Amino acid sequence: MNKIEHIGIAVKDLEASNALFASLFGVGHYKVEEVVREGVKTSFFKAGPNKIELLEATNPESPIAKFIDCLLYTSPSPRDS
Repeated sequence: MNKIEHIGIAVKDLEASNALFASLFGVGHYKVEEVVREGVKTSFFKAGPNKIELLEATNPESPIAKFIDCLLYTSPSPRDS
């Protein structure tokens, strides 16, 4: 494998996540899209030749919303370690 085209990360708050990733990468996102039929709003960052796509649900029936809820309820707390 030569490169990964992009990595998608589901987030609860796209605006806050954009700020966090901009501070981590030292550069802001280069593109924002809303895909209404999928119920998602996305932003993209470049990381070398790869892209990081942040995805926020725009409605509670979106697959991303269901994924985020699953992560929130099933991920162990760092305090549980």
